[in-house]
Amino acid sequence: MAWAGWGAGPAAAGSAGGPSRLFLWALVVGSAVVTVALALEKSPLAFLGAAATVYFLLRATGRFGPRSGS
Repeated sequence: MAWAGWGAGPAAAGSAGGPSRLFLWALVVGSAVVTVALALEKSPLAFLGAAATVYFLLRATGRFGPRSGS
């Protein structure tokens, strides 16, 4: 059988329940830093960074996406 790449097989990617809360909080902080940097440069892409920050914040607090105890 040929190798099909990362995440292939019966344990497909995401079967472990999704990202941990710690990882989501790291994404919140990282996207907030990028948003501030883009805003300081007066880039219109700062709005996308702000949207990503809000999305990851909602995921980290459990208000959006699957609820898990991790």
